[in-house]
Amino acid sequence: MLEKLAETIVPGKVMVIYGPRQVGKTTLVDAYMQLTLDRTVLINGDEAIYGEALSSRSLPQLESIIGDAELLIIDEAQRIENIGINLKIIVDNFPSLKVIATGSASFELANRISEPLTGRKRIHNLYPVSFFECEEAFGSFEARRQLERWLVWGGYPEVVAATGRNEREAILDELVSSYLYRDVLELEDIRHASKIVDLLRLLAFQIGSEVSLSELAKSLSADFRTIARYLDLLEKVFVIYRVGGFSRNLRKEIVKNARYYFYDNGVRNALIQNYNPFNYRNDIGQLWENYLMIERQKVNQRVSRRVNGYFWRTYDQKEIDYIEEYQGGLFGYEFKYTEGGIRKATKKEFMEAYPNASLDVITRDNFTDFIG
Repeated sequence: MLEKLAETIVPGKVMVIYGPRQVGKTTLVDAYMQLTLDRTVLINGDEAIYGEALSSRSLPQLESIIGDAELLIIDEAQRIENIGINLKIIVDNFPSLKVIATGSASFELANRISEPLTGRKRIHNLYPVSFFECEEAFGSFEARRQLERWLVWGGYPEVVAATGRNEREAILDELVSSYLYRDVLELEDIRHASKIVDLLRLLAFQIGSEVSLSELAKSLSADFRTIARYLDLLEKVFVIYRVGGFSRNLRKEIVKNARYYFYDNGVRNALIQNYNPFNYRNDIGQLWENYLMIERQKVNQRVSRRVNGYFWRTYDQKEIDYIEEYQGGLFGYEFKYTEGGIRKATKKEFMEAYPNASLDVITRDNFTDFIG
């Protein structure tokens, strides 16, 4: 990943690295700094002295920071006012300078840079550690042998490196209590953190099912629009992500509601305080589906495959877990941890509606083809 990222960091473009807190953005940048020979200026957006100059729109002030640097790195860039327009000034006036900006709150950073940096940026999403990276670190056999560990504990770097259950549990509990939604609370001035936690816990039990905003609002004694806003914010700070329903041909296909998945299985399990091994769980199917969904996101980014992702379901309960649409093709996937297949009636109806599509079942025996 580091080598591929290095290839995309070029003068004249701002490399924007998004990702959840504690996922390793700073570590990645540090590793890149060790790799490059460029003269580098590293700035933390939390430091007021730099924030004032970087929000000034003043070329002399910006020049005073950059000097003769060949690489400018701005960590936690979302905390700097007017960061987008100032980055535009930098790119336009320092054509040989490479620029990296990192942020854990995509909505804040994106709103501030998207328009000013049109045509001047590249985006990389940094996810928790992937199965592919576990294979690189531990070897293919060991990565597969520890599959249940990744399904329960997830892929946050500290958790992957931890050697025992108690240490992993402490790391995840601290992550959920202190870091997970800090950006939402700070940047959006939300005072009721308990509502967000309760909302996430409800979602944790609904993986693989359509989520009704009105039912969530009723369960939390909250306004419908408030719940919709919280869901949107939680997506933008990389806690959950939304998948909509697919429909092209059939009037009875469901598209109104969405499904939500967590960026990390360990976070999901921390929210419901369930770190039990597989022998004591009744949610293996949900863990498997969530894991495959996020691992597929990681591999799609790694191979630069741009897809539209959906679930498919009809009102008479026929469903396919995941549909990808790309390069003119339609690819359906059903997730089964153990052996199993797609119901004949489901396969028949889907293939009649979309005769050029493909359908595959992803199990623990063949999942590496799907996420590798």
